[in-house]
Amino acid sequence: MRESHADQDRALPAEAGPAAPAGPTVTVVVADDDEVTRSGLSMLLAAQPGISVLGEAADGVEAVDRALSLRPDVVLMDVRMPRRNGIDATRQLLAEAADPPKVVVITTFENDGYVTAALSAGASGFVLKRLPVRRIAEAVRVVAAGEAVLFPAALGRMVAARPLGSAEALPQAALTGREEEVLRLMATGLTNPEIAESLTVSLETVKTHVGNVLTKLGAQNRTHAVVIAYESGLVVPRFAE
Repeated sequence: MRESHADQDRALPAEAGPAAPAGPTVTVVVADDDEVTRSGLSMLLAAQPGISVLGEAADGVEAVDRALSLRPDVVLMDVRMPRRNGIDATRQLLAEAADPPKVVVITTFENDGYVTAALSAGASGFVLKRLPVRRIAEAVRVVAAGEAVLFPAALGRMVAARPLGSAEALPQAALTGREEEVLRLMATGLTNPEIAESLTVSLETVKTHVGNVLTKLGAQNRTHAVVIAYESGLVVPRFAE
């Protein structure tokens, strides 16, 4: 259940409503070391249309164990947890699960360096704890559908605030000029159809370019590729949403 090379990324709409999805129920495990936050999120998410909370975890070790046993579609993963943080838990879960869930990182601060590390480890996106529950629920549905939740400006701020960790990845990847152009557009949050329209090419052509970018960068998914684009300097962070 890893994100395919054709998967899209998107920012959540500012006022996403709780309209019931047409597809099957999305199953979730909530991992957070704060009991009040964890139980509150679980209760509120369970009340959202099309979402079922299978269980909770109080730390990274428990998050992996619960995800492996319950096999949810999505793990809502806090990053700062005892025993094992969300970064290592994400990496372990994606490596050990035969059909791994998507991971959505949930954090308090937009500039949390742990978040970019978790995205590099394979998380499909991130949300802020202060967001209305309907938007957190929408993030869960988005990644369960095979897309990625991406807030370009916030991601740019996080990458700019930490040491460059993948700066050599882009030069070594030998991307073509068109592939670099596609990567830049991915970093702005455009979906594949929007990139196709911007470049006046077919959707299948864009999917091919995106697949080549991920393969050459060795990226876990689109969001990881965008992190590399920021860290390498191909994309300059902008600090306005």
